[in-house]
Amino acid sequence: MKETAMGLSRKAWNNVVIFSMLLMIFFLNGVHHKLAPESQVSGPKALLPAQSFVLTLAFPGYKIERIGTSWRIDGPWQAKPEKMQSLVNLWLSLQLEVVDIRLSADKAITVARFWLAGQELPLSYQLYLDNEQYYLFDKQQHLWLSVPMELVPQLFLPLEIGKSENTGFAN
Repeated sequence: MKETAMGLSRKAWNNVVIFSMLLMIFFLNGVHHKLAPESQVSGPKALLPAQSFVLTLAFPGYKIERIGTSWRIDGPWQAKPEKMQSLVNLWLSLQLEVVDIRLSADKAITVARFWLAGQELPLSYQLYLDNEQYYLFDKQQHLWLSVPMELVPQLFLPLEIGKSENTGFAN
């Protein structure tokens, strides 16, 4: 094999070039994250992805499922398909303000889960009450969202949460 001026063969120099390119890629990737860190999400945020097709909406003890173009409910709450469609539409159109708060997981009042077409796992939103303010925790994106008091009874209609002054849950 023919050796070059520094005593490395052509194959060895190729390895050096490949290794140095890998180092450069890792370095530039790291610099990119340092110069442009991921910005904090703020402002109103859509709860469900745009163009979502909801297959199932589930609350503890209730399950609203899409059957063709209509809906059926599994649980003690009974409603017409139009009312179930309006509940799903409310969730689909919902935009909430992102807030910087941390609450203990044991303070969760309830949860809403959405199974969407094209997604294997459900999207999960936990409802919290703290100092007379409701919050939703988006478990997928780890975001806290402020929910107006008057919206809670509409969002969690089958559970009748927030309909009275005394919800029965401690702060």
